[in-house]
Amino acid sequence: LKPGGANIPVTEKNKKEYIERMVKWRIERGVVQQTESLVRGFYEVVDARLVSVFDARELELVIAGTAEIDLSDWRNNTEYRGGYHDNHVVIRWFWAAVERFNNEQRLRLLQFVTGTSSIPYEGFASLRGSNGPRRFCV
Repeated sequence: LKPGGANIPVTEKNKKEYIERMVKWRIERGVVQQTESLVRGFYEVVDARLVSVFDARELELVIAGTAEIDLSDWRNNTEYRGGYHDNHVVIRWFWAAVERFNNEQRLRLLQFVTGTSSIPYEGFASLRGSNGPRRFCV
């Protein structure tokens, strides 16, 4: 996990660092082969020099593009749980805040919640999660 780490006892003082390094190692180790295959395949199609100037967010926008978010489509295709519903005061506050956002802020919210700022061309009704179709959920 770190140079000389085998000789460093885990204490209350360094416990947080140990856990962070262990989690990072386990996550990266589990997907190294898949990530390497994905990157090799990507670079077979796209010249690495062309994409090296972009950070991850910029690259996603280049690949997927950006769209003007249709708030009524988003709201009409949102699922509520935990006692919330479209007319709940907290939900009204949520949508009032989102209405005040500019499109970039809305895209960032969408990316934070779903992991992507891409909207399917069919709209929010076709939003997908990692395990298939998934509506936006509050």
